[in-house]
Amino acid sequence: MSGLLKSKRWRCAVVVAVCLAATAVRGAAHDFWISPSAFHPKPGALVGLRLLVGQDMIGDPVPREPESIERFVVSQGTGQKPVPGRDGGDPAGIVRVDAPGLIIAGYQSRPRAIELPPDKFAQYLGEEGLDEIRTFVSNPGRQTRTAHELFVRCAKTLLSSGASSPSDRDGLLGLSLELVAERNPYLAQAGDRVPFRLTYEGKPRAGALVIAVSERDPAKRLSARTDSDGRVAFTLPNGGAWLIKAVHMIPATPGTNADWQSFWASSTFDLPEAHAYHSAR
Repeated sequence: MSGLLKSKRWRCAVVVAVCLAATAVRGAAHDFWISPSAFHPKPGALVGLRLLVGQDMIGDPVPREPESIERFVVSQGTGQKPVPGRDGGDPAGIVRVDAPGLIIAGYQSRPRAIELPPDKFAQYLGEEGLDEIRTFVSNPGRQTRTAHELFVRCAKTLLSSGASSPSDRDGLLGLSLELVAERNPYLAQAGDRVPFRLTYEGKPRAGALVIAVSERDPAKRLSARTDSDGRVAFTLPNGGAWLIKAVHMIPATPGTNADWQSFWASSTFDLPEAHAYHSAR
């Protein structure tokens, strides 16, 4: 009986380990973003910030894990403050709206290790536009190697409280890989062109693939590569929640037991619908 119990426990442990590994693989290759409880909160309101991982703006919650947080901050026009929250909680953070205006919240994780088989690694390199690295790992002698990667998540969300002002602007929060909207999306509308700038360690990241995903119609993605100044722009066809995302990958630092280190940036906001104009008769 003792041997049977041990055998069952061993099999259960293997199943759990396999499930956890599969979840890690999915989590690394899927999008990660901040989903606020309200994009348009009133001054004085409390806003929950959920961390989600998934695809097509449908995701599973990531509870608050203090050991995984590198930065979790909010800026409401006058500096940055830490985002508080309950350990293990979902939403992972809660902020109070101090005053009308643009609110910028950002989250950066600590590096997390993952191993990917060659085919899965090559697939996601292609999906995220990491062509140089995909070409490198497809060279003879590297096609059968398991990829050892460290990934860092860098997510932002933009909220608007009260009437938007021309002085309300997105800005850098100090995330390793960061998307900045160079036009306040709350002062734009569906059909407008909204420019973004991608930076890595505060410097423009040229040639990166940036993808725009609409919660309303996630299958119709927009994509473009950044110019030499890290800039890219999209004409967003409809209102509602949008996710802008990009990935950057570099060789891992020696001594980290990894081949590559990746950084996953995202930014979410709610684009106003196009104004309806009616001519007087």
